[in-house]
Amino acid sequence: MGKKHLLSLTSLEASEISFIVDRMLFFAKAKIEGQPLKNKVIGIYFRKTSTRTRTSFTAGAMKLGATTIAYGPNDLQVNTGETIQDTARVLSGYLDALVMRTAEGLEEMQILAAQNRMSVINAMSDKEHPTQAISDLGTIKEHFGQLEDLHILYLGEGNSTAAALALAVSTCRNMKLTLLTAEHYGLPDEILGHAHANAQKYDAHIEQYHHLDYLPRNVDVVYTTRWCTTGSTKHDPKWREHFRPFSVTQSIMDQVSKPHGTVFMHDLPAVREEDVTDEVLNGPQSIVFHQAENKLYGAMAVLEWCLLDY
Repeated sequence: MGKKHLLSLTSLEASEISFIVDRMLFFAKAKIEGQPLKNKVIGIYFRKTSTRTRTSFTAGAMKLGATTIAYGPNDLQVNTGETIQDTARVLSGYLDALVMRTAEGLEEMQILAAQNRMSVINAMSDKEHPTQAISDLGTIKEHFGQLEDLHILYLGEGNSTAAALALAVSTCRNMKLTLLTAEHYGLPDEILGHAHANAQKYDAHIEQYHHLDYLPRNVDVVYTTRWCTTGSTKHDPKWREHFRPFSVTQSIMDQVSKPHGTVFMHDLPAVREEDVTDEVLNGPQSIVFHQAENKLYGAMAVLEWCLLDY
């Protein structure tokens, strides 16, 4: 049996996503018995900055009994001309898994995953942040006790976090995601197509609009991200003007919230008073820092799913 990889949520079945989410909740609640990943070696290869994802995968691997090796953006010989194919062949002789972040597409990760000895985990690419969505679904299920029949409102940019969220929600029966994104900064058509296909299969609902006239009411979760994702740039010098209406303010929260129970989420880092106001981020509806803490348990669940047979 070949190694399992997590490069994109498009390659996972709904049952697999659900299983990983439930394992995340198990790790959040239960004391770990033994060291299930003892004698495993995990490479942590981050080409772009990271606070939460890099730390959560490193700490999670250690808590499960694995050893970690960290690589910075300039540490591997691909920087001196070695092919990524040769690098994959070498690393797979040492590592059981490689957790990788890049600001580029999935092509390099796919080459690394072509060998059959080392799992490869996408810790964020320019198109998708699958492990973020895993921990987000877990946080939402932990808070509400279910995913079915919940409605998430996402505001801002159709970036890698939004893409993964759409792909994840689309596999959850009767769950709804409304994306309000700045015009010309929405989800890529390919991602939206995958999400709509899944949604039809699982009776989920994915909608994207570019104007606050479509602001829904009585949502369960309000979610945003920073407007300029790590490693990305905007070519329009006036891009902030397009994003400003989508800033999550207390006024927005008041308009869309249920009388009781609506929460605010953010994948962090936040740019305070830009993508979200201090009043909302620090307010009683915010579960942002608990959401960030849960990334540890999401990382543990992903590592376990990739490296252990079930």
